[in-house]
Amino acid sequence: MTDRIPPSPTPDPSTQRFWDAAREGKLLIGRNSKTGKTHYPPRPICPFDDEGEVEMVEASGRGTIYSFSIMRAKVPYAIAYVELEEGPRMMTNIIGADFAAIRIGQPVTLKFQPTEGDGYPVPMFTPA
Repeated sequence: MTDRIPPSPTPDPSTQRFWDAAREGKLLIGRNSKTGKTHYPPRPICPFDDEGEVEMVEASGRGTIYSFSIMRAKVPYAIAYVELEEGPRMMTNIIGADFAAIRIGQPVTLKFQPTEGDGYPVPMFTPA
């Protein structure tokens, strides 16, 4: 199995901090300072509550597969929603796995994957 190489993201001012952290191997999520609710992707305004400040916090990098699908493209790949240990779900890819062995509820671990050129790495997950 060959993992596909994704295109490099193009950060804008609202996402630059996220991508800079990705270069350091850190996955940032947003957390409301008032309610403690977390969200992904991190953004300046909390999607749950307009009170409180959104702070960027580092996620543990652990989660479970909530749902997935195998894309039978020229280079097949697994796309999934992963529920992070901190609560939010994120759409991502599952890499380094036998597609037939991927299961809903399966524990996974964060692994940043290089992108085309010398771009920012993107967060993907591998079986734990």
